[in-house]
Amino acid sequence: MSSYEEKLSILSEMIAFAQIDKTIKEPEFSFLLSVAAQLGIERETFDSLLKKSSKHVIPKSQADRILQFHRLVLLMNVDEEQDEVEVSRLHNIGLGMGLPPSAIQQVLSIMHQYPNKIVPPKVLINIFKAHYN
Repeated sequence: MSSYEEKLSILSEMIAFAQIDKTIKEPEFSFLLSVAAQLGIERETFDSLLKKSSKHVIPKSQADRILQFHRLVLLMNVDEEQDEVEVSRLHNIGLGMGLPPSAIQQVLSIMHQYPNKIVPPKVLINIFKAHYN
């Protein structure tokens, strides 16, 4: 699993993504809090990340990058609203992590085919596998 520094970076990136529209809505906040708990980040640290981001660290493994991209897709759709700015930002984050542009685009296109735009993990993994082979 990721180092503590990577975990802080993961959560910090997610918080910044949620704040694109200048506010974190309740569903987004709850989702972020649950991710913090899964990563083993205490509430006090989480609250501090809301005010000041941590150092950006790209996850080392490809699997961790894909997982982070999936978390961001879920976060984008948790409030059942998305706009062009969020989609564009998510695309750029994926590119910044070194994910294949065509796989990113495919995920962003097919998410509309699933209830609540939640792409099942297996589907997401298969998309990225296909683009790496």
